[in-house]
Amino acid sequence: MSIRLLPPTLVNQIAAGEVVERPASAVKELVENAIDAGAGRIDVVLAEGGQSLIAVSDDGCGMSPDEMMLAVERHATSKLPDDDLVRIRFLGFRGEALPSIGSVARLTLTSRPRGAESAWSLSVEGGAKASPVPAAHPQGTRVEVRDLFYATPARLKFLKAARTELAHAADVIERLGMAHPDIAFSLSDGGRRVLDLAARRGEPGAALLSRIAQVVGREFEPNALALDAERDGVRLTGWAGLPTYNRASAAAQYLFVNGRPVKDRLVIGAVRGAYQDVLARDRHPVVALFLELDPDQVDVNVHPAKAEVRFRDSGLVRGLIVGAIRHALAGAGHRASSTLTGVALGALGNSPPPAFAHHPPPRPSLPLLRAGIGAQAPLGGLAEAPLRPGLGLDLPPAAPAAERETEDGAAADYPLGAARTQLHDTYIVAETAQGLVIVDQHAAHERLVFERLKLGLAEGKVARQGLLLPEVVDLGEAGAARVAERAGELSRLGLVVEPFGPGAVVVREVPALLGDGDVQGLVRDLADQLAEWGAATALEERLLHICATMACHGSVRAGRRLSIPEMNALLRRMEATPLSGQCNHGRPTHVSLSLSDIEKLFGRR
Repeated sequence: MSIRLLPPTLVNQIAAGEVVERPASAVKELVENAIDAGAGRIDVVLAEGGQSLIAVSDDGCGMSPDEMMLAVERHATSKLPDDDLVRIRFLGFRGEALPSIGSVARLTLTSRPRGAESAWSLSVEGGAKASPVPAAHPQGTRVEVRDLFYATPARLKFLKAARTELAHAADVIERLGMAHPDIAFSLSDGGRRVLDLAARRGEPGAALLSRIAQVVGREFEPNALALDAERDGVRLTGWAGLPTYNRASAAAQYLFVNGRPVKDRLVIGAVRGAYQDVLARDRHPVVALFLELDPDQVDVNVHPAKAEVRFRDSGLVRGLIVGAIRHALAGAGHRASSTLTGVALGALGNSPPPAFAHHPPPRPSLPLLRAGIGAQAPLGGLAEAPLRPGLGLDLPPAAPAAERETEDGAAADYPLGAARTQLHDTYIVAETAQGLVIVDQHAAHERLVFERLKLGLAEGKVARQGLLLPEVVDLGEAGAARVAERAGELSRLGLVVEPFGPGAVVVREVPALLGDGDVQGLVRDLADQLAEWGAATALEERLLHICATMACHGSVRAGRRLSIPEMNALLRRMEATPLSGQCNHGRPTHVSLSLSDIEKLFGRR
């Protein structure tokens, strides 16, 4: 069989398989073109989920008839004036969208440039291009895509229900709308308005936050922590939701690189790492992250749909994201989501409570702890309290001033107020100047103990215990060599090993926190992890997992009667401890009710 060139129409249909996966893909390409054209308003209409009609109208710069003829040619674009694929400053640049769409659908372009006396219309059907004809249209461009995939009917069976395809298109527009709050966006299905994002004016930061709240929900703004960090020319801004303000999926995590919405595994992993010891594993935080860096530090040309990017220094980007989010969470201290108040009031009104399930303790990463521990608030008097593995941790009495204030009956001027009573030997009720706070004593104290243990690990103060009979572990020559090579690093973590003949090591000391753990299994797992990752991650995770377990079992238990001074001591340390708004499993440690909320319950308002 001889080699031949494929016909242009078939080439475009092959490209369409990469660029136009579903109606939402076509919407993304067309809306990005409208943004690049300087539009101030973009309206999208989808009929039957986009299968029968996709119409995108904008008030941008428009195109002349000659430009329209070029726009539907493959690899024709106005967005690479210097032919530089490194410094890309537009959302589109490949010149594939319009010819790809025109090869699998019936495409009509109608456009009128600024200052032109009339508009022109151009039709492309199954890759066949007609000549432009005069038309009536205001300034800007309207692109109509009818009968999507009619030229490739095999693709039609992969489309979902119209409602599902419409939801995907709405998600695309929402993400683009978050990156461009100064542009108005709308989406309708021909009969009803599905999405209407008004243009936001004023100070850029406030406008951006307002647009994000339009998309995510009004509750995001009061429950978001501002981010603004820069390192080596890479700047991160945006907002990270409080751990107790979370979702059941990662759909509400938004990332933008130089104004381009992307979905990047590196960033998703960084967000998970930043929240891993404050959030249950089946819950996901809400974040909107905006990365700004020099265009030559990121490659946006690695995917036909431009949905993925590659960073030149991925470690720098990941560290910046993790550090910024952890710093913001540490600064939030005892703050918890304001939505918990609504949940509490709903529960009192016989609405079902939220599903904050009890989960196994998460496993934070010790290197991340070392990177972010300096930004955390002091741990207060808890730092001096004796810690004994496997035993309860008694709270020292509160300061005399706090005792006198409580005895006088005056509400303390503290964020978490002054303790008044204990309910069912489990919940502390504190009075504040604005209302009251209900604290889960076990969840709160668990966080305090865990933060203390984390701090000790991060500072390298890991207590060791010598083995009465050193353990010899047979690992094979390769495994023993890997462990022996890391002996110095393992020693700093409390595990002292030495080579012991060919293919074996001897363990002389282990971290005291491990207790009577399986030393043989630990070292074997460690050797396997070193082969895969090249670092002592397994031991670090094991230590912190045990720390979380100790914090749970060594904290004030539900059912223990506390005195008023002990309750106040717990409240004061919560205020001084980072991340104390939630326990190690992501459950809230306290709920606040304002006086107005309480009065509503009794019909006073």
